[in-house]
Amino acid sequence: MDKQTHFGFQTVEESQKARKVAEVFHSVAQKYDVMNDVMSAGIHRVWKKFTLETSGVRRGQRVLDIAGETGDLSRGWRERVGAEGEVWLTDINSSMLTVGRDRLLDEGYALPVALCDAEKLPFPDHYFDCVSVAFGLRNMTHKEVALAEMLRVLKPGGKVLVLEFSKVWKPLTPFYDLYSFKALPLMGKWITDDPESYRYLAESIRMHPDQATLKAMMEEVGFVRVDYHNLSAGVVALHKGYKL
Repeated sequence: MDKQTHFGFQTVEESQKARKVAEVFHSVAQKYDVMNDVMSAGIHRVWKKFTLETSGVRRGQRVLDIAGETGDLSRGWRERVGAEGEVWLTDINSSMLTVGRDRLLDEGYALPVALCDAEKLPFPDHYFDCVSVAFGLRNMTHKEVALAEMLRVLKPGGKVLVLEFSKVWKPLTPFYDLYSFKALPLMGKWITDDPESYRYLAESIRMHPDQATLKAMMEEVGFVRVDYHNLSAGVVALHKGYKL
């Protein structure tokens, strides 16, 4: 019998989770940016800008953007590394990757792209100076395997940046829950005609490891100097770790 895992609050077989997550993102890809702006009041752009500004990424470096969605971080990485650097936009979902690639091309950025599973990265050992994953880790079936792959492809001294929804400041929890489980599905129905995908979003956030647990997971696979910074009262956290 196949091992079981969570898909939001549902329990599913591990072999089914990737397909179910794919269905969610195939459904919302075309209106993903609009929905992000509406449900976060545009604050997701601030979170991503903070990630870019605090990364320490320099000209000429190589950056891997995992679960790159519609290319927000990839664009920022390209601006930082310049023409002499290298930025890969990757995603496991073909619809999201197509939207991201086309959007970047429209803006004048011709970046290499790869349709790939973060648990089986198609890159050599010790290749990248920085690996980023924004709002994608929580959807991965085996997070520790994906983190170990990120460590593998990093150069010694390289860094990983994990931007993800996390555990909100406790006094805000009742309001956050009301927003997540009532308002988000309504927004999803209004903008994408798909309330279930945004119900999954809220549930997947609750099932994701909290700040301290994710820090411990990163340390367990071999990252050092792991730390995190809470953003918007813990709605999101940016975890950073290094490879020796």
